[in-house]
Amino acid sequence: MAHPKRKTSKARRDKRRANYKLEDLTLTECTNCGTVHQRHRACTECGYYRGRQVVKAASEV
Repeated sequence: MAHPKRKTSKARRDKRRANYKLEDLTLTECTNCGTVHQRHRACTECGYYRGRQVVKAASEV
């Protein structure tokens, strides 16, 4: 097995790890109520996803 000749410095290691970051959320407008919600998730205001009500709305609970 190959072995490194030199120890990887903290600066070099941290430069490599600097590229891991959260991406921005993709938001879309609800077709039922018009509020903005996260893509591929049920709307938190009306509870609809792809034209069907899948969860109870926050106002109904």
